[in-house]
Amino acid sequence: MVVQHPAKGGKGRFERFSEAASNFTSSLAFYVLCLVLVAFFIAAHAAELAVPWMLLAGDLMTCVTLLLLALLKNAERRAEHAIQRKLDAIATALLEQDEGEARKAQEDLRRAIRMEEEV
Repeated sequence: MVVQHPAKGGKGRFERFSEAASNFTSSLAFYVLCLVLVAFFIAAHAAELAVPWMLLAGDLMTCVTLLLLALLKNAERRAEHAIQRKLDAIATALLEQDEGEARKAQEDLRRAIRMEEEV
């Protein structure tokens, strides 16, 4: 199995899901959901509920943490790839401008600058 960089290629189901999840996790609704989860965790311990309830609260927090870690890493890699493509386009445009062949490099640079809309 070959693992491909998440920013390469088109936007598949995981990329679209990751982007939507990233948008949701940066919203007020998700923040409130996390507050409720933390309050449940604290209440379970303060009320000295049965061990299964405490385990449930801890397991929920662990699951959310792992999912957020995966989403964060995916977003980081996509942003890293977008920045690298922009830097490559700038370097190519500068080199070709020195050689007098700037037309193609400038078009590549224009496309690279608009990449933040795609990522």
